[in-house]
Amino acid sequence: MTDPNPSPAVRTHERPPVYVVGGGPGGLAAAASLKAHGVRAVVLERSDRVGASWRGHYDRLHLHTTRRLSALPGLPIPRRFGRWVARDDVIRYLEKYAEYHDLEVVTGVEVTRIDAAPGGSGWLLHATGGRELTGTAVVVATGYNHTPRLPDWPGAATYTGTLLHASEYRNPAPYAGQDVLVVGVGNTGAEIAVDLIEGGAARVRLAVRTAPHIVRRSTLGWPAQLTGILCRRLPVPLVDRLAVPLGKLSVPDLSSRGLPRPDTGLYARVREGSIPVQDVGLIDAVRTGKVEPVAAVASFDGTEVVLADDTRITPDAVIAATGYRQGLEDLVGHLGVLDPATGRPLPHGPRTLPAAPGLFFQGYSNPISGMFREMALDATRIAKALAKR
Repeated sequence: MTDPNPSPAVRTHERPPVYVVGGGPGGLAAAASLKAHGVRAVVLERSDRVGASWRGHYDRLHLHTTRRLSALPGLPIPRRFGRWVARDDVIRYLEKYAEYHDLEVVTGVEVTRIDAAPGGSGWLLHATGGRELTGTAVVVATGYNHTPRLPDWPGAATYTGTLLHASEYRNPAPYAGQDVLVVGVGNTGAEIAVDLIEGGAARVRLAVRTAPHIVRRSTLGWPAQLTGILCRRLPVPLVDRLAVPLGKLSVPDLSSRGLPRPDTGLYARVREGSIPVQDVGLIDAVRTGKVEPVAAVASFDGTEVVLADDTRITPDAVIAATGYRQGLEDLVGHLGVLDPATGRPLPHGPRTLPAAPGLFFQGYSNPISGMFREMALDATRIAKALAKR
């Protein structure tokens, strides 16, 4: 570990480092790429270990992108981890990655605010313990899934059943024999629903607000990620037209089971931030009636959950797979670098805003081509941009 606040004697002889805020895959990739380009980078991680967000994910989770296309710069993911890398192996890889590249990682330090440094050159980071750190540049990589988002449902505060966000879900053991409602049919909600039914839950319903696009994770050995990479630069209307017949060939019509085909284009939805659901068992679970799609949640009333079609149900537990916020407002919201509507950074990757030169953001998109892959590419681009400075 490295002291993020070197002594004044050292400071007079060394140029301040680039600080990387966050020790997840995006932050580690940025730090390794900067080091490879001759730029000193210090990673500041608020937890006691790298990969903190991955340690908190549910047990069943695997990367939905292939091992070969998910490696970070400078170190392949070991073949023994298999094609679809499990959560614990992702954590092992991140630990090895920091060790292999001999990265300067300081744990237990949370950056709470970033300001322009006095004199207008570089950035001043305010951190726990009263620390004030000056860096030539900053790469913010605190994670796409940072702050759990739980809708403000009427009556939720007095609901007498169990209500939790998906970030608190680990495995199906506590729900064996129970009636469970999963809210949200993104990749997380879909996988938790399947995990529950395979793990012994008595009944699993899946509350759906908008019918999702579902794609096979792999078809005849061809991963959906490769299709996403090939389609990413094509015109949206063209991809949407091509996706319709392909979807009908690969995914059965589940309308009779309460999960109709979407009426909007696949890639148009991606551009709005909605990634297709990669099937890891949902199709068969819905087709066989093991997972029951129902209407969206409207409110709670004592022991009951009221759905948008006025149906009332009484599950033992409600697991809300309702997404995350990036939680950047306190950190950089005063700098004019966030989208007011979404809270996500306006600049991305190697781009910065003229009003905030040297302030980079890494890992705040959810691309169809794979998040790990894009973080790896952006890390190299950021490093090149900073090396030129």
